[in-house]
Amino acid sequence: MTIVNLSDISVELFIAVMFFLLLIAPVVSLGVLRLFQGRKKVGFTLLGSGVAGYFLFQLIVGLFT
Repeated sequence: MTIVNLSDISVELFIAVMFFLLLIAPVVSLGVLRLFQGRKKVGFTLLGSGVAGYFLFQLIVGLFT
């Protein structure tokens, strides 16, 4: 095993990945879980909010670049 060099990762990429892992991915996975539980309205709402959060994040990032 070798040491991984993290200095090549930009701050923007780090923030984007952390935002995805901490906010969008759990909402989408919870939506899928609710769909498997048969709670379709809640599941689709969570999936939709995860997708909307992703597009909102892309819009905000686009404004700053």
